[in-house]
Amino acid sequence: MQLATMAWRTLMRNKRRSVITAFSVAFGVLLSVTFTASGDYAYTNMINTSAVMGLGHLSVEHPDYQDTPTLDKRLLEAEAVRQRALQIPGVTAAQVRIMGQAMFAGGAKSVGGVFIAIDPAQETPAHNIFLRTLIAGQCFSLGEEHGVVVGARMAEKLNLRLGKKLVFTMTDTNGELVSELGRVSGIFKTGDDSVDGGVVLLPLALVRRGLGYEPTAASLVAIFLNDHRQAESVKGTLARFLARSKEITVLTWQESQADLAGLIGVDRLFSYLLQFLVGLVIAAGIMNTLLMSVMERQREFGIMMALGMMPGQVVRLVLLESCWLGILGLILGVVITTPWFLYMATVGLDFSAQIGEDYSAGGVLVDPVMKFRLYRESALCIAGAVFSLTLVAGIFPAFKAGRTTPVENLKQG
Repeated sequence: MQLATMAWRTLMRNKRRSVITAFSVAFGVLLSVTFTASGDYAYTNMINTSAVMGLGHLSVEHPDYQDTPTLDKRLLEAEAVRQRALQIPGVTAAQVRIMGQAMFAGGAKSVGGVFIAIDPAQETPAHNIFLRTLIAGQCFSLGEEHGVVVGARMAEKLNLRLGKKLVFTMTDTNGELVSELGRVSGIFKTGDDSVDGGVVLLPLALVRRGLGYEPTAASLVAIFLNDHRQAESVKGTLARFLARSKEITVLTWQESQADLAGLIGVDRLFSYLLQFLVGLVIAAGIMNTLLMSVMERQREFGIMMALGMMPGQVVRLVLLESCWLGILGLILGVVITTPWFLYMATVGLDFSAQIGEDYSAGGVLVDPVMKFRLYRESALCIAGAVFSLTLVAGIFPAFKAGRTTPVENLKQG
């Protein structure tokens, strides 16, 4: 306790230098929060957007479906899996879906694309981006067997309007081509031309009948979570529930959306590297400050050691000075970072004019408004890293102070 008080008083001898050093630590906190919070917001937004585009945060499917997503690879007890998934804490929804490729024709024109067969009784806009972005009409109802929802770009290509006929052709479980007729009940516009021009929502019952599926079969069950970070734990729980079934596998979003996971991983790595380099610069400044302080106090250290202070106590004294600088820097960092964080968390910076309306990464729509979101573990990691760097910066000056003998210190004074 006495050493801690002495270290604080030593810092206060030269208030200007101590405050400047503490502000350098605070600036590091500001930069770390900016990099980390913008990443937490962007990554969470991309993951959640990817989930509502079809596959969920977790997907339960046939073991071979991920490698060869053909319509003959189906989940036979999809409805039972859905009911089981809804019993797990953290799961907000589970949707039974059939996904595959098909040809869509309207009049004399046709285009290839992807269909997602859904049960309108289960689907909600919160878990389906296509229903969330409807610009005309509505989703087909449970009793509307031949309703379809198309993208704005496809409607333009095929000259489709509400009520117009759309013929879609797909391959059934026997490898035979089958065609079904639908009428446009709704048109969506996500803002991504490739999605708006290549995705169609179809009634689950109609597709099951056309493909020759069993009444409870589907391609997959898309599971949605309160927090995407719970994906691994929910996967473990669900896998234990389904352990008896050999024809079922559970995939997290990292596994089903490998491109997106890779993009986020690389971006996060560069962010960590940049923060580490900034931290090294700040740590070098702190070490320089402490080293200057140690060199100026050689005679003082000599007198203290001549009066009975052990070299280890001198080392601890300088390390405590470094500790105080870290605490002061963190406090100042919170003070200067809070207004910036609150503004970015609520308002943000809109870059839509620079990047345009159609912007995606890893096949997922990206929000053009940059905002902040900081998870608790991220905040603790920032505080721990900044404080640790401050302590590490004080190690060399501390051992420099405690290594010389009292006689040498007095001579240098």
